[in-house]
Amino acid sequence: MTFLYLEDLEPGQRFSGTTRIRIEESRVKSFASEFDPQPFHLDEAEAAASIFRGLAASGWHTAAVTMRLLVNSEFKPAGGIVGAGIDELRWPRPVRPGDELRVESEVVAVRPSQSRPEQGLVKVRTSTFNQDGEVVQTSVSNLVVLRRTTAANKP
Repeated sequence: MTFLYLEDLEPGQRFSGTTRIRIEESRVKSFASEFDPQPFHLDEAEAAASIFRGLAASGWHTAAVTMRLLVNSEFKPAGGIVGAGIDELRWPRPVRPGDELRVESEVVAVRPSQSRPEQGLVKVRTSTFNQDGEVVQTSVSNLVVLRRTTAANKP
């Protein structure tokens, strides 16, 4: 496995997910019952009468699945996928039981840290798609990524 250091990343680079995750109805309900117990995530009749017009996974469930897909993707920053914050998080379309999700990421910006020379920040836009290629989540995140340190480049 090849890890990507700050010096390996540049704006415009794209990374694809290598796996897909199928969203099971039982998991939609179990996640919702523990973390987001709203009727449109738990009950088909209530969901049908809601703005979703059917059972929908919690956005937080979608975010958790996205994280899992990111860990399994081609994007392997040195030090792991360590978040320093999220600038933007959107759920333009509901995730339904039976959907198969996948991710794609794009590097938006790269900058070395001023106070910590061993690391930098990478801004990444991640899109989560369903099996029909429809975007179900977008996020713009700031990640801490390690720099490649050698005696030659130390100040």
